[in-house]
Amino acid sequence: MRCSVAGVIVELGPRRYDVTTRALVMGILNRTPDSFYDAGQYWAFDDFVAKAEELVAAGADVLDVGGVKAGPGPEVTEAEEMDRVVPAIGALRERFEVPISVDTWRASVARESYAAGAVVGNDISGFADPDYLAVAAEAGAAVVACHVRLAPRVADPEPVYRDLLGEVSRFLSERAQWAVDAGIPPQRIMLDAGHDLGKTPEMSAGLLRRTDELAGLGYPIFLSVSNKGFLGALTDTEVGDRREATLAAHSLGIGLGARILRAHDVVGARRVADFMSEILQRRREGA
Repeated sequence: MRCSVAGVIVELGPRRYDVTTRALVMGILNRTPDSFYDAGQYWAFDDFVAKAEELVAAGADVLDVGGVKAGPGPEVTEAEEMDRVVPAIGALRERFEVPISVDTWRASVARESYAAGAVVGNDISGFADPDYLAVAAEAGAAVVACHVRLAPRVADPEPVYRDLLGEVSRFLSERAQWAVDAGIPPQRIMLDAGHDLGKTPEMSAGLLRRTDELAGLGYPIFLSVSNKGFLGALTDTEVGDRREATLAAHSLGIGLGARILRAHDVVGARRVADFMSEILQRRREGA
């Protein structure tokens, strides 16, 4: 494996991270009653806050708060999404020093989330909301550009691509340029291949294997593969039994240039990230 990231800085709010030989761990916090992974286990506000405390204690560098699951499900209005995430972000900002990300594709929700203390906009729609990037730029927020074939919450069981890597690469390059043109510095732009979003398990696995080529686009790679369906399909495991597959994917991704791990299991992701950091640092030093 080779690493294609060299001398890269990621800015999340006032914090600067050198990710040349390290990966950041982003802990997932669902403010949804129907998450594919925890199925609303932390829906109650006190449970949500307790989970956040657990993730920070386990070594999360960032906390990611989302109020609408990516897959199909009951409609969640803009007002309901705000009610789910904005007070939650405010509560986390009062309790923790780590940067907070909001997982939303709505510019209006992002705006209120930034006002409450978030410094990252994690948008799985590929900036479909025309106001999204302007809102992020005004707030000084970092953004995640994610590839999706159709749209969030829209089933896409039989996706077709003529050139998967080429199409994903062009999409992400274009979105990154949109962000730059909106006034967002490159060090505040991350790229997500969108595993399982309009991809078959084989397609998602293929993109994971070619993470180094996506890293070659020149922006830090955001790896969101934790417990996802393609890992289950490839290992014949249910959602609650994909820990080892997730950790293996994290390790492979870091070795190929991924620098932000979005994870449910922060303990495991932290250990993988720290181990890979040692390996990459020693290789850089020629040890």
